[in-house]
Amino acid sequence: MAITQQGLTLAEFLAMPEEKPALEYVAGAVRQKESPEIQHGFLQGLLFNWINGFALPRKVAVAVTELWTRFGGASHVPDVAVCAWGQIPRDARGRPRGRLDEPPLVAIEIASRGQSRRQLRADCEWYVANGVRLALLVYPDQEAIVAYRPDAEPQRLQGADVLDFGDALPGYQFVVGELFEAARLD
Repeated sequence: MAITQQGLTLAEFLAMPEEKPALEYVAGAVRQKESPEIQHGFLQGLLFNWINGFALPRKVAVAVTELWTRFGGASHVPDVAVCAWGQIPRDARGRPRGRLDEPPLVAIEIASRGQSRRQLRADCEWYVANGVRLALLVYPDQEAIVAYRPDAEPQRLQGADVLDFGDALPGYQFVVGELFEAARLD
């Protein structure tokens, strides 16, 4: 993630035109997300589909990719954000619209080439310090996921370890190794 500007206020950032890849505002600096490679996008799609496969039929939450969020004095664009059903911004016809102006239940970041691992860890720590119930940092090359929760040490999960979404999405869990197995195109 390259820093593109420093010294702006959040209001000045929000007045800027949108760009692709997305811009984020963190600690007074504007940074641009990296363009994802195919592995990143594929894992992002799997997580999106798996979570929505559980949450949508129950009308408890919605997983969204690249959702523009604004909370805690910053503006982030997690790779996947999971929002509580009643938290989803909607237009007058009930269609999802706009950005999320509060913490999502879950924020997921997927490490890609060119991204600072230190920055991704700091983002996940920031998420849970600012109201996100579960932040996940996915390491594709290591086939591991680190789970960040409020008031707990980060938990590294691999292989047969079960990732339980806990109170962020009660009843939802999966075996970490199964995610990476699903991402193989053998």
